[in-house]
Amino acid sequence: MGSLSVPNKPHAVCIPYPAQGHVNPMVKVAKLLHYRGFHITFVNSKYNHKRLLKSRGPNALDGLPDFRFETIPDGLAEPDIDATQDIPALCDSTSKNCLAPFRQLLVELNSSSGVPPVTCIVSDGVMSFTLNAAEELGIPNVLFWTTSACGFLAYMHYRRLIDRGFTPLKDESYLKNGYLDTVIDWIPGMKNISIRDLPSFVRTTDRNDIMLNFLAAESEKAAKASAVIVNTFDEFEHDVVEALSSMLPRIYTIGPLHLLLNQIPQTHLNSIGSNLWKEEPECLKWLDSKEPKSVVYVNFGSITVMTAHQLVEFAWGLANSKQTFLWIIRPDLVRGDSSILPPEFLEGTKETGLMASWCPQEKVLNHPAIAGFLTHSGWNSTIESIGSGVPMICWPFFAEQQTNCRFACTEWGVGMEIDNNVKRDEVEKLVRELMEGEKGKEMRNKAMEWKKKAEEAACLNGSSFLNLEELIKQVLLK
Repeated sequence: MGSLSVPNKPHAVCIPYPAQGHVNPMVKVAKLLHYRGFHITFVNSKYNHKRLLKSRGPNALDGLPDFRFETIPDGLAEPDIDATQDIPALCDSTSKNCLAPFRQLLVELNSSSGVPPVTCIVSDGVMSFTLNAAEELGIPNVLFWTTSACGFLAYMHYRRLIDRGFTPLKDESYLKNGYLDTVIDWIPGMKNISIRDLPSFVRTTDRNDIMLNFLAAESEKAAKASAVIVNTFDEFEHDVVEALSSMLPRIYTIGPLHLLLNQIPQTHLNSIGSNLWKEEPECLKWLDSKEPKSVVYVNFGSITVMTAHQLVEFAWGLANSKQTFLWIIRPDLVRGDSSILPPEFLEGTKETGLMASWCPQEKVLNHPAIAGFLTHSGWNSTIESIGSGVPMICWPFFAEQQTNCRFACTEWGVGMEIDNNVKRDEVEKLVRELMEGEKGKEMRNKAMEWKKKAEEAACLNGSSFLNLEELIKQVLLK
């Protein structure tokens, strides 16, 4: 598509939910649209904007003439540590406080000289307040649910789970008495799913729980959007996507986004990154010195927190497995405490292990030395792992990570679950199985099959490629 003169150029305003796992995929969508001739305004929260400048350098968000960064406040007082804010507080605040500053930003953009008028909004699925602003301007608003399709489908049934009395739980004892194993057999596209496999916010005893009500409300609003997009591909979540399509007339699978992005020349956009922590590229040099398929990659994502005890159990499980590992330990990984590992562990693994605080994950997963991934089952990590053909050990922490884990282990054949109550013996056993066992080999073969299918979906005229084309033509340029 040739470059359009400024006044006629379509202008997409992209606004992610202000957490790392939402910002990253939205940046990918913005880059794909920019490549297709859109002027992009990317809206971060003021707090995350500061964090990005701190991690990526003072000019990191200067952008390009037609890929600009703007900010709106998220309504919360800024924390004094460099970490993701409290998620329930952030959800509550964005839904109540962000519409007015967002509206104001749209007014400013529409009266700026040299900037084409805003023609469409692409917002996070849980930032649905943008629908009001889009309606006032009479422009399309696409909601991007950054979850898996299976996680999104589960959220779409939150209201019914509440109405039918499955949640909130009567009392705490329900968490222990086998109630979580209750099978829910009426969600289409999800056979034999149990309560424990649903996004974890159903495990509350409080009818006024912020997350339960927030996700029930946000998922219902998806029906009001001009379209919904999901970072997955048709074949991977086929039954779930079918079920969603019957509920939402316009839902497009446009993933894996990182594979679609790999199709386009990105030279001018390479400088635009989205990591809120400083990356340590030394990891890649270290991996270069390792044998093919010899390293376990361990990373629990940007939000998971664990106790000091869990950290130590993971550490000894890894050490005792005698496998080589690369472990990413965020500065804020341990709840209310610094991530301190026993000196004996550090001494015993200095030949076999490398610890870093953040890394370029896609490059790590694609490195020939990586054989498996110990993950929290966040969706970005899962779909990136699939795109690299890497099998997983899953330790889901919260939200729809439980659902992703269940699908990885039972539907896709690429995962093994680790008990939430981490024990070093189980970590050791599963890591060994992943690296040396029969089950590990089967999972690796299955992961390679899915990788091939993911690449087909993202290539020229693949299903995700065509869905993106249709989204642009039928919805965003309408």
